[in-house]
Amino acid sequence: MRLALLAAIVVCCASPANAMSYQVGPGKTYQTLQQVTDLLKPGDVVEVAGDATYPGNVTLTKSGTAEHPITIRGLRRNGRRPIISGGEIGVHFAEANYYVLEGFEIERASARGIRHRGAFNVIRDTYVHDCPDQGILGSDTMSGSLTLEHVEVARCGGPPGGHQIYVSTDPVAFPGAVFRMQHCYIHDASWGNAVKSRCERNEIYYNWVESNSLRALVLIGRDQEAGPRPMHSDVVGNVLINTTDLPVVQIGHDGRYLGSRGRYRFVNNTFLVSEDCPTAIQARWQLESVEMHNNVFYRIGGSPIEILNEDTADWITGRRICAGQHNWVVEGTACPPEWTDTIAGTDPGFADLAAYDLHPAAGSALIDAGTAKMSAAPGYPFPSPLARPEFLPPPRGVEPVGRARPRLDPEEVDLGAFPFEGEPADRPAGQ
Repeated sequence: MRLALLAAIVVCCASPANAMSYQVGPGKTYQTLQQVTDLLKPGDVVEVAGDATYPGNVTLTKSGTAEHPITIRGLRRNGRRPIISGGEIGVHFAEANYYVLEGFEIERASARGIRHRGAFNVIRDTYVHDCPDQGILGSDTMSGSLTLEHVEVARCGGPPGGHQIYVSTDPVAFPGAVFRMQHCYIHDASWGNAVKSRCERNEIYYNWVESNSLRALVLIGRDQEAGPRPMHSDVVGNVLINTTDLPVVQIGHDGRYLGSRGRYRFVNNTFLVSEDCPTAIQARWQLESVEMHNNVFYRIGGSPIEILNEDTADWITGRRICAGQHNWVVEGTACPPEWTDTIAGTDPGFADLAAYDLHPAAGSALIDAGTAKMSAAPGYPFPSPLARPEFLPPPRGVEPVGRARPRLDPEEVDLGAFPFEGEPADRPAGQ
């Protein structure tokens, strides 16, 4: 919850006495963001008028502080955000730290919609789209903690290495950095993975991620060398969909002999696996452990799947470290032998799969089938996990900031990203 606290601090801290407020827009003193970026100091606020389009290549070089971040805020006008359009890079954090960027639409940047080479930055309520190379790209060097919340990314990415979201952190310059992504909607890639991260710690909470190109989620080690510490990933309360012939999730690494050397935790996610791919999660090269609890793994068409492919995994302890309780799978699915209390069936009982309503319907086997007492493999606890999902993922769209729906499980936990929301009388007898 560290970055959630940071976000609250970013919003609530009073600005210093000499902080400035800048107004940008048609008829204002400043017509473009480029006219104010060099003026910015800790605590400053820039308000940009909506229902107008501004040029890309906005480069941020000044930094705020933890107590006094710099805020650049788009103000909707006629219901429309301000649009930053074109340029090579729409918005570039060029070693710029402690920013809040919120309320924008960023489009048609030829190289990157957002380039992140900074730390302790928050991007929220922002729509990045139609960038033919990278949607949001982080840097391997001089990048630290980053939060994306209520962000939508679509129609970005391009070969050979462009993705919708591709982020990293620098473990030397910013040890312990966290990539937090929450309440986001990622969909309709032009090419590439929906989300690819080489960050030291990933916290992937309450998102709807669809891949129609490569994979939905790739959580792996650094590109050319191992980091000084293991790289861990906590994945809770998401919808993860892949319609390609590749696994939904890849962990460890995408090359050879390297890897995160880290621990992975998947809790209360709903996996929709393509009928063209038999695997949900692919483990490659160096990693330490995987645990999976209260998830739903369903393959479109109802065929069995392989939950964890470890054909090229290099378990750093010399043996597989795996745990899992109370997951739902299609009958005949190949599950890790360490799993307990697995529920197998032919139909998970979604309310309306064709319409992507993934709540359990009345009578679904997912209702009250989970556990709040999740156990990692003995000796391999996940560091500082999210205890249980607190919100629901957005239903194929981004909800307004502050309007994410809380997850209201009764004492018994339902499986998957969405709980049953029918009448209490429709819950299983005895509950």
